[in-house]
Amino acid sequence: MFDLTINNGEVFTGKSSESIKANIGINNDKIEYIGNEELQSKKNINAQDYLVSPGFIDLHTHSDISFLVDPDADSKLTQGVTFELMGNCGMSFCAPLNTNSSQTLIDRVSKYDIDLKIDWKDFDGWLNKISENIPSVNVAAQLGHGILRAHVMGMNSVSSTPDDINKMGDIIRSSIDQGILGFSTGLWYAPGSYSHTEEIVELTKIIAAKELLYSSHIRSESDDASGLFPAHAEAIEIARRTGCRVQISHVKAVGPKFWGRGKELLEGIQRANDEGLDVAGDQYPYVWSSTPISGCMFPRWSLEGGREKTLERLKDERIREEIKKETRNYINRFHGAEGCVLAEFSKDKQLEGSNLLEISKKFACTPEEAAVKLYETSEGSFVLHSMEEKDLEEIAKSDFICIASDGNSIRPTGPLSSGKPHPRSYATNTRFLETIVKDKKLVSIGRAIRRMTGLPAERLGLKNRGSIEIGSFADLNIFKIDEIKEHASYVDPHKYSTGMKNVILNGKIAVENGVKTKGRHGRVIRSIHD
Repeated sequence: MFDLTINNGEVFTGKSSESIKANIGINNDKIEYIGNEELQSKKNINAQDYLVSPGFIDLHTHSDISFLVDPDADSKLTQGVTFELMGNCGMSFCAPLNTNSSQTLIDRVSKYDIDLKIDWKDFDGWLNKISENIPSVNVAAQLGHGILRAHVMGMNSVSSTPDDINKMGDIIRSSIDQGILGFSTGLWYAPGSYSHTEEIVELTKIIAAKELLYSSHIRSESDDASGLFPAHAEAIEIARRTGCRVQISHVKAVGPKFWGRGKELLEGIQRANDEGLDVAGDQYPYVWSSTPISGCMFPRWSLEGGREKTLERLKDERIREEIKKETRNYINRFHGAEGCVLAEFSKDKQLEGSNLLEISKKFACTPEEAAVKLYETSEGSFVLHSMEEKDLEEIAKSDFICIASDGNSIRPTGPLSSGKPHPRSYATNTRFLETIVKDKKLVSIGRAIRRMTGLPAERLGLKNRGSIEIGSFADLNIFKIDEIKEHASYVDPHKYSTGMKNVILNGKIAVENGVKTKGRHGRVIRSIHD
């Protein structure tokens, strides 16, 4: 007698792109049977004419604060995501914390009308707090290099010394002991942009020795800083010099100088693997991206020392004009001012959803001056038309690429419903299945499921998730490809995806007949065996 059985489904195990006809028996939180026998159970799901897959694994998320603000955050769960990896782009802003590194978290918490006591300093304290809340999905953490560097060195634009690297290395080691599963960099963002490759290599060696993942928002995705292709080459060189598994975050080609060259990025990843390196990437299936105002509108040098120093520089008319000159170039890379839509701006919510051209008219100034004025009021975020469809489709076809949102678990109600965020938080996996697989037929359903399940599990090194095998944790999706539907849009993003008949999380039914059930069944994952 099983606790739960799934009968008659077309089962994609996540280990390959092939399917089998099988029944599945679950006891407690694990799969105990896969085969063709008739099974007896307390609860049965008839999956006749449905696909059965492992739960989707989102390797690139920024849900670090989501489950502290509202543990019912379920925008990912309703599209079949059962596992999120947080702390990407070097931004593990919840840990470690000290005077240097805690301001980002304080600023984020202040945007919500909640009473959240920041009473922890390290990963152990933060992850314990999430665990006490019980998240809606399984979550795991990475240590972000940007926060780590700020913790040790502040926001100064200086090279690290051997002593700095040793201090950062000690924090990495203690964080590994507390349950991180990876190390991320945001080499485009300050203060990660102030580091040299040797610093990243030395820190990544510590991660490589423990066979954990290194993921990187690379130093450039366009014609700035090092430039797109040298930035990709740097990520591959880190794999070469450390032996680490390297995950290039949200692979893309940004700006008119690189539109149409996405295929070349894939060729570089292929050559790295031909060399014997372990390099892959991930992608969200949208031609619009999203990032903070400072991250997309300001040159790196102007951010040195943190927000207060930047605001001081903006008071100097000569420096202000230099900043605006570079801001103008950034705006042009996003299909112009109309391609820059304000997604979140807590100081004036009426501006949310307006593009930079509309805001500049409201402010009676140029678009670049409008961007500066926004930042002088408050940090916020933009959704940006930064890519082209032909590159998105080329990258989407690659079996080196996992499907990952670069978004958060949020909700259409409560404090996490604020702003007009990128719809990827509600529909990344849905959009890939509906658009790339069903409508455009660029990728088969088996390959798509593999790239949402088994492949990301392998990238992270998970031993008991991401596949349908005896002994694996019972994280499962049951659906029909023709019923999967995206409803979130850039104009109206807070809408759940539909089409998941059932989502099973740690052996418990979390979505039944398309409706989220009461209760939460997620866990904090601190080991590749959890």
